[in-house]
Amino acid sequence: MCGLVGFVNFKKDISEYRNVLYKMSETLSRRGPDEEGYYISSHVALGHKRLIVIDPEGGKQPMLHRYQEANYIIVYNGQIYNTKELKAELVENGFEFSGHSDTEVLLKSYIYYGKDVVKHLNGIFAFAIWNTKTEELFMARDHFGVKPLFYCLKDNTLIFASEIKAIFEYPGIEKIVDKQGLAELFGIGPAHTAGTTVFKDIKEIKPAHFAVFNKSGLHIERYWKLTSKEHIDNFEETCAKVEYLLENAITRQLVSDVPLCVFLSGGLDSSIIAKYASEYCRREGLPPLSTFSIDYVDNDKNFVKSDFQPNSDNYYINLMVDNLYCKHTPIVIDTPELANYLEDAMIARDMPGMADIDSSLLLFCKYVKEKATVSLTGECADEIFGGYPWFFREDALKSNTFPWSIAIEERNTLLNPQIAKNLDLKEYIDFRYKESLDEVELLDTDSEETKEKRKISHLTLNWFMQTLLDRSDRTAMYNGFELRVPFCDYRLAEYVWNIPWEMKALNGREKGLLRYIAKKILPEEIVERKKSPYPKTHNPTYLARVKKMLSDIMQDESAPINDILNRKYILEILETDGKAFTRPWFGQLMTGPQLMAYLCQVNKWLEKYQPKIEI
Repeated sequence: MCGLVGFVNFKKDISEYRNVLYKMSETLSRRGPDEEGYYISSHVALGHKRLIVIDPEGGKQPMLHRYQEANYIIVYNGQIYNTKELKAELVENGFEFSGHSDTEVLLKSYIYYGKDVVKHLNGIFAFAIWNTKTEELFMARDHFGVKPLFYCLKDNTLIFASEIKAIFEYPGIEKIVDKQGLAELFGIGPAHTAGTTVFKDIKEIKPAHFAVFNKSGLHIERYWKLTSKEHIDNFEETCAKVEYLLENAITRQLVSDVPLCVFLSGGLDSSIIAKYASEYCRREGLPPLSTFSIDYVDNDKNFVKSDFQPNSDNYYINLMVDNLYCKHTPIVIDTPELANYLEDAMIARDMPGMADIDSSLLLFCKYVKEKATVSLTGECADEIFGGYPWFFREDALKSNTFPWSIAIEERNTLLNPQIAKNLDLKEYIDFRYKESLDEVELLDTDSEETKEKRKISHLTLNWFMQTLLDRSDRTAMYNGFELRVPFCDYRLAEYVWNIPWEMKALNGREKGLLRYIAKKILPEEIVERKKSPYPKTHNPTYLARVKKMLSDIMQDESAPINDILNRKYILEILETDGKAFTRPWFGQLMTGPQLMAYLCQVNKWLEKYQPKIEI
């Protein structure tokens, strides 16, 4: 896991831009705290910050390999899980290897397969490869966009990086937020439309896309998507196939030359991963699996049951620990830390995010990093297998908008009235919503319920899941820590996508099929536990803390937030402890305290990044 940067210009000599390359790379030091490397020539500059996970000596980057009178140079962020199979194929075709890093395998796979290399990869990745003979840059991003890759085209120069902050270090790149950027930030945020960012002219390579940049320009192409087709396997065959794909994905992702662990919440998803991983450790004669959980000071006293969060985690965590070959460590975070790290969480994402839902994961990774460098998580199971309440609630299904973000009127009211009038958030949200639904492939053989659930699944996979993957990558890599997501294995997602809803939601339960399969390996209480989302603090001191932070901002009438947002409405939100904003800002958890924290993030973002607002 690492950070990469670079720029290419065919019309001028950029070999003197070495200091620019250094400055860009330095912004990514947190992503790659272990090593750095650079390559620069007349028309291309590549930089790399490395987090060592595989082959400390043999995986140094930028990595260069000469083949048939051409030099190929790679900078890469990610992990290829089918390295063994790829390497065997390459060896059969005459390639030799000096180490065991996936970087070397990826580079030589590109040399062998060309741009079709992406069709042979199973993993999480963002990479750029320069061919000195053809003078061509190839970039690609993994199937679901687990690893980030941003770019900007300016004055015949392609500038790219793992994070937006690095691109801003290139001379002449301005921080501009136009009408679309504001609509993304306040209408879609903390999600975003694939390929865009809140900053004008800063774009991202979309998930499952590759790009080629040469003297004729930039060409971007999609290489994979979920394809709808009739599911022909019976129930027993379906269960067996899901079980195989899931265990295979988990086992593949346990490869590491540094300490590896699993995040354990006591929920169905993380428990499945922990069980398979711990059994692998036992079978291979390895030390017990390290597991970690997160909790908050006094949450045992202050937990409040709700439809979205029906129970706390600790009982179920202890139940799982008793059933695992593992060494478990609970991490307990205090309220002041959550609030203090809101700014860090915003910087990690280069934009306001999910408030303490972000800062808590950032802190969790910070503390786990003291004992491990890589973790597997249960992220993405709800998106793949249909686990969220909005898959079942009629009000969400009939909302005609993104079901995790139905508070459109409240979002509009939060804006400065004049800006709200100029933006028309609802029109923008409706456009993105309908644009996304138009991509869904429905089959004549689908039942009406399966058709409906295909639509909601498509939205969830391409919007909500992307937001959580963004959160996971940025907050983890801010600590030089790697998160892996076995449920996001594209082969598993491909198969489950076409399982009829009646089978997927077996017995009318969220993740019903997954629960049925898990009966073989998990305690019944875990299997039957109602879905509970990522834990948040229920400590009233957190509300008091973020309320004071926002109140202090509002006392300063020159605070930049006042130029964009509705000061009167924010004061009303403060007076009612957030209850004036009647529905969650985003998802299930961003209610009163999280909304206040989000507004604090917005103000700090405006202060720190100082974007020029163009309306």
